[in-house]
Amino acid sequence: MKRAIMILLLVFLTPVSGLATNGDNLIGVGVVSRTMGGVGIAAPQDAMSAIFSNPAAMCTAPYCPGSQVVISGTIFSPTVEAEVTIMGNKKRARSEMEVFIVPAVGLSVPITERLRFGFGAYGVSGMGVDYRNKGFDLDNDPANGYEGDVFTKLEIMRFAPNIAYLITPNLSIGASLHVVYGSLDLGRGSSHNYTVGIQLGTIYKKGPFSFGLIYVSPEKVKHERVYDFDSDGTADTLELESPQSIGFGVAFESGNLLIEADTRWYNWADAEGYKDFDWDNQWVYALGVQYRLGSRFVVRAGYNYGENPVKIHNRFNAMGLTEIQGKQTPILGYEYLRIIGFPAIVEHHITMGMGYKISEKAGLYLGYMHAFSKDVVEEDSLGIFRLRSELKEDSYEFGLILNF
Repeated sequence: MKRAIMILLLVFLTPVSGLATNGDNLIGVGVVSRTMGGVGIAAPQDAMSAIFSNPAAMCTAPYCPGSQVVISGTIFSPTVEAEVTIMGNKKRARSEMEVFIVPAVGLSVPITERLRFGFGAYGVSGMGVDYRNKGFDLDNDPANGYEGDVFTKLEIMRFAPNIAYLITPNLSIGASLHVVYGSLDLGRGSSHNYTVGIQLGTIYKKGPFSFGLIYVSPEKVKHERVYDFDSDGTADTLELESPQSIGFGVAFESGNLLIEADTRWYNWADAEGYKDFDWDNQWVYALGVQYRLGSRFVVRAGYNYGENPVKIHNRFNAMGLTEIQGKQTPILGYEYLRIIGFPAIVEHHITMGMGYKISEKAGLYLGYMHAFSKDVVEEDSLGIFRLRSELKEDSYEFGLILNF
């Protein structure tokens, strides 16, 4: 146990931004979950998946009754392009933000035969584009000839201590405390803060089937002096709240085959910040398959779908005002920020991966995810402004799992 804790503490995590894929959330955390489409509510296969997907699984995962450390990372490569048309003059550019590294570390150790402790630290969500010096505008200032900067960068990271208890051999419960770090930059310097939340989960096993249920509380971060939304010369505060979510999963395992299907509901429409930018609630569906090839190799594949939560405001009033958390904001700048600045719009994802068991105590895992291209387009009521964003994503997963 001491060895496991030392390994965990030696890993330094730096939060980084990227384009996340279910709204602004990653489809999953850790190489195992991500290569299976983000599933893990009913049958997580490693400590990292258990901490992120369902804290109750700390007592039912394959590494029990021993200890496990997971060190994994995601090389995230989104391709983001925007097209802005003003009175027939079209400008198209690709965001300069191209590659990000998203780290994750997880630990699970027994306290007693029924009680386990876990800890995870991971980048869970983020968004960002960089259209500086591309001829795009964010502040809606005609004096600039609509030649401004569009730069956004959101980073969210969780530190999650976790407790799980095995009530009966078939029923477990668990809870995680989420200590959340959030950083937001809208081109005028980053503003960061912390908050806390909780995740609750349970798993019930019946023969070859497992059933999981989770709840994650809202997690609100206040970003002070991040942007002058009402153009009064003073930088304003923006509250962004990771939404509450509910998830359910069912898994079937027989011999070397594991199949799991999960669904999650994200309450974006009631979350501070996201409701101001008119995001809709989102249902996410994930399917994952795992098959063991002998004692050393395992292959995985998955699919994930989440409908784009960003509502389209076609025929918007470009000369009007709207309100963002009590601040009167020009609608044109507001739409630029929604469509060009934060295009969290991809829907369909496929994943695949493999693992190799080096020994009884160590394994290496690799994976790949592709999010298919998705675009959104909206135009103002007079046909002067037309905004379009397109996003597709690739990520490459790697991980090391150590058992003790």
